[in-house]
Amino acid sequence: MTTIAVPSGGPAATDRSFLFVLGSSRPDGNSEILARAAAEQLPTGIRQRWVDLASLPLPDFQDGRHETDSWSAGENEESLRQATLEATDIVLVSPLYWYNLSAQTKRYLDYWSGWLTAPGSDFKKRMAGRTLWGVTVMADDDEVVAGGMATTLNHTAAYLRMRFGGVLLGNGSRPGQVRDDRRAVLRAKTFFQGETPLARFPYEEGAGER
Repeated sequence: MTTIAVPSGGPAATDRSFLFVLGSSRPDGNSEILARAAAEQLPTGIRQRWVDLASLPLPDFQDGRHETDSWSAGENEESLRQATLEATDIVLVSPLYWYNLSAQTKRYLDYWSGWLTAPGSDFKKRMAGRTLWGVTVMADDDEVVAGGMATTLNHTAAYLRMRFGGVLLGNGSRPGQVRDDRRAVLRAKTFFQGETPLARFPYEEGAGER
């Protein structure tokens, strides 16, 4: 499979810190295998942190943005929020479920909505300029079916004025099958190389950088 989007622009390599967020319901899944193959190519000295959402479960997100009660974050939520804010690059590693992110990964993004308005968080301001990436493995051979995931991530990055590094795609269904996708393994070797452009909504295409 191929990647969606071509990296260009972004912070210097020495200043980068990667957070890999694993969103599979299965340990050592194909998406994680592909993500780790890509991460192995990162230069020595770049920090990597891997978090498994299965080990840091979040309850269903409750939108309290317009309530008067004070914000009260649980331990897992706070751990994930801090990890997110400490990284320059956030990599969402999720199998393609019904043509988009897994439930665990989508729930993690839902919590970003709460962090936007948490007292003193300045989440949107602090996320601006960071880079969002995606890694997914799917059973379908045609990469076009992953367009929904790519759109979700691009628009999320665009809203927060983040950069978007694209989605690394692989093919596989049975455990470990992605290792047989030579194109995906080859592309993983260069996926994180270079820098990334600011994400844009479709109506912003052609506009100058903000």
